[in-house]
This record gives sequence, structure tokens and C-alpha cells, in this order.
Amino acid sequence: MADECFGHPRLAAIYDPLDPDRSDLDAYVRMTEEFGARRVLDIGCGTGVFVLLLADRGVEVVGVDPARASIDVARAKPGSERVRWICTDATALPPLRVDLATMTANAAQQIVAPPAWQKTLRGAYEALRPGGHLVFETRNPARHAWEDWNRDNSYKVSEIPGFGVVESWVQLIEISPPLVTFRWTYAFAADGQVLTSDSTLRFREQQEIEADLVAQGYLLKDVRDAPDRPGKEFVFLAQRPDDDQGGDAADVMPPVTSRRASIR
Repeated sequence: MADECFGHPRLAAIYDPLDPDRSDLDAYVRMTEEFGARRVLDIGCGTGVFVLLLADRGVEVVGVDPARASIDVARAKPGSERVRWICTDATALPPLRVDLATMTANAAQQIVAPPAWQKTLRGAYEALRPGGHLVFETRNPARHAWEDWNRDNSYKVSEIPGFGVVESWVQLIEISPPLVTFRWTYAFAADGQVLTSDSTLRFREQQEIEADLVAQGYLLKDVRDAPDRPGKEFVFLAQRPDDDQGGDAADVMPPVTSRRASIR
């Protein structure tokens, strides 16, 4: 189940205006270039900011997310017809052969159940061509990021076209390591509606993630620092071994259909 901030149509529609600075994605664009990736799978693509950045650069992209409302927002954006959108998660992907699979922002940590996490890693593995890479980030538990998740640090008032003034803030609900649960509140001045969205993140230790990757057949290539949050996050680079047997990408990755013709 997607959190309400991704799955509720009204909240999905204001998600980008409330968080317009996506400079965190610059590092992923650079890694796409670093690996020479021409086909990319973005797991947990949300409203499509990253995949549209890549599509603008001529990369063939598949955006996957279980939240229908977020996919609908993404598909309404200019250039969305160049992306293949799939409303599902990484455990139920169609046959693909991509050069790079990504999970940006909190996508990896939002997969909290261990079986679902293992299946997600396996789904990404099977979507990669032999020699392809998986890249994702996760917060360092030792930095206790949740200590700043409170109303004093997060409260803001935003003027959003089509919605008017929206107040938003976050508060912690429960800390039960490795799980942290918090609640976002959104108050719409135009009609007085107040919506909330509860989220839970799993804070995995570096050694745990490394073991999970190896267990699913990956080669761990590197653990980097996140440029936008130095010292606060791990960025994992893993590779599907290039001696695997894999089909030709053109045979298993269907061409992108137009937004009008697509059923998703």
C-alpha cells in the first residue's frame, strides 16, 4: 500500500510544489552517464521527476510505482509520452533488460518488510542485463535523522497554483528501531480540508544491506557518500554479474507507447 502522500490524488498533485528542490537527483543523472546507461528502470518513480530528466536526455526509461495517483501526475507532465509507466512494484515487473535500476530518495527505506525487500532486490536483479547496475540510497541509522522530524523544523506555508495556501508539517509517531514512523499533515486553506499521511521507514545498517545484496546474487561495487547529504546517507552500487545468461534487450523490453494509447 502506498502512503497517502503518494496515493491520494490531492496530495500527489501537490507533492512536487511542496518539494521543488530535487538537486539530490543530480548524482543519479551523473551515474547514469558514468555507466553509459541507455535503458533505466526507476523503482518507486513517484511523480516522475527523475525519469523525465533522463527521458529529456534521450535515455529509454521505465518508471514503476504502486501509487496510481503519483503515476497519473507523472503522466500529465510534458514529455511523459517518452516514458513507459507501470503501476506496480519491483516484485511484479514484466520482462525487462535494463542497464541501470535505481531507487532514489526514500524509495528503498519505504520497503520495510524483509521479505518484500528481498523480493524487490531480486526483481531489480532480474530486470537488469548481465553487467547492469543497481543504485540506491539509504540513510545512515547512526545519524538519527528522525530527531529533526518535528513541526518546528518542518512547518511551512505554501501557495500552490490551483490549490491555494497549504500548511504542512511533520511529527514523529513512533521510534522502534529499525523502524521509524512519522505523520505529515496538510491543511488546505481554500476549503478547510486537513489530510494526513503516515509513513514508516526502515533504517538498515550498511552490513545488513551488503549481505542482502550478496544473497540476491549481486556484486557489491561501491558504497558512496550522498553528495547532497554528506555523512548522512549511503549510496550503494551493486552489479549483476556479467557472466549471467541474458537475452537481447530489444527482444524483451517493449517500445514505449504513447500516453493516449497506454492502458496505465
